[in-house]
Amino acid sequence: MARKTSTAQRKRIEADLTKQLKDKEIKGTHYEDLVQDYLAMWDLKNKLIEDIEELGVKVLSSQGYKSNPAINDLNKTNGQMLKILSELGLKAAPDDDGDDGEW
Repeated sequence: MARKTSTAQRKRIEADLTKQLKDKEIKGTHYEDLVQDYLAMWDLKNKLIEDIEELGVKVLSSQGYKSNPAINDLNKTNGQMLKILSELGLKAAPDDDGDDGEW
């Protein structure tokens, strides 16, 4: 089953990160740019996940089956996303979608 991502979800993440910057009184174009970098990586992360879901963890190459390169790229992208959050002094916040907070 494919992950559901949406423009609305992306906008909520952007608003949340921007609000956290404002609440911490962190200002500057550099920080706003880092938020945009984070969002670009979020987009990339979702595409990599779609690739893995579509092609699987193993892909056929000229030498036979090998690990899907998207898996390594996904790990690197997640690591960079965490570094950006750390550099900004922010943390991922729970999605406020109105449910009772259970998974």
